[in-house]
Amino acid sequence: MSESKRIVSVSLGSSQRDATAEVEFLGERFTLERIGTDGDMEKAGALLRDLDGKVAAFGLGGTDLRIVAGDKSYAFRDIINMTSGVHITPLLDGGGLKHTLERQAVELLEPVIGWRGRKTVMVSAVDRFGMAQALAKAGADVMYGDLVYGIGVDLPLRSQKALETVASIVLPIVTMLPFKWFYPTGAQQDSAVRDWRQKYYQWAEVLAGDTHYIKRYAPERMDGKTLLTQTITESDVAAFKAAGVKRLIATTPKINGRNYGNNVMEAMIVALSGKNKALEPHEYLEYIKRLNFKPEVYELN
Repeated sequence: MSESKRIVSVSLGSSQRDATAEVEFLGERFTLERIGTDGDMEKAGALLRDLDGKVAAFGLGGTDLRIVAGDKSYAFRDIINMTSGVHITPLLDGGGLKHTLERQAVELLEPVIGWRGRKTVMVSAVDRFGMAQALAKAGADVMYGDLVYGIGVDLPLRSQKALETVASIVLPIVTMLPFKWFYPTGAQQDSAVRDWRQKYYQWAEVLAGDTHYIKRYAPERMDGKTLLTQTITESDVAAFKAAGVKRLIATTPKINGRNYGNNVMEAMIVALSGKNKALEPHEYLEYIKRLNFKPEVYELN
């Protein structure tokens, strides 16, 4: 049997969520590792430099290489600096699957959820624009929370046009500022912010987007809600169940008791392809089909 290919996800998230799994896909063996750096960008950058050329592929967790709105993309200066030491090993942030796997997941979930008119809060759309477009196409009543949850301005965006217009004005400025101002890293991922923003959770039937963003602004009770996200651990499942969540859906497959993030799955697919670089959307879709990746639905309450 072939030697196991090592996939390492370096994350700005909490080290308490670290995990390792041995898996086999399409006859190839992989070791999936998630290493959290508790928000320490210097530590994350050093890990990436030290492992460059020694592993099959990197995932980048807790952040994005680029965020997207419409046909424009923007990169955080902090993240460019943090990843500047990677020259050999392909580095994937999950963006390829956000534009393919997550779009497909929304379509596949139509019989489960029935999207038309479904009140949906997408906590941040610029970090998973594929899902945002798919929800709009499916007819969901979407509130894009990029300003509400990203910078604390009570201005819900109710159309993709509004999202793209605001993004084109705000993102060139935001991406020059410290990344930690806009996304929970390290210990922040375990602390709740309970303020005026909870009113949008109360309105919503579905909460969609990044797990940590959803958790950070969540009220104590989320009775009857459906959550559509990706990185889910066993403790997440237990906590959401205790909070009254009706249904928890992960867009990535369950492996050894957890649903790994898009960045891990994308890095694994790139290593499987042997191309040593990010793939084209049609290539990701072909692998998604061959691997039979489908949404994982947890009926909780």
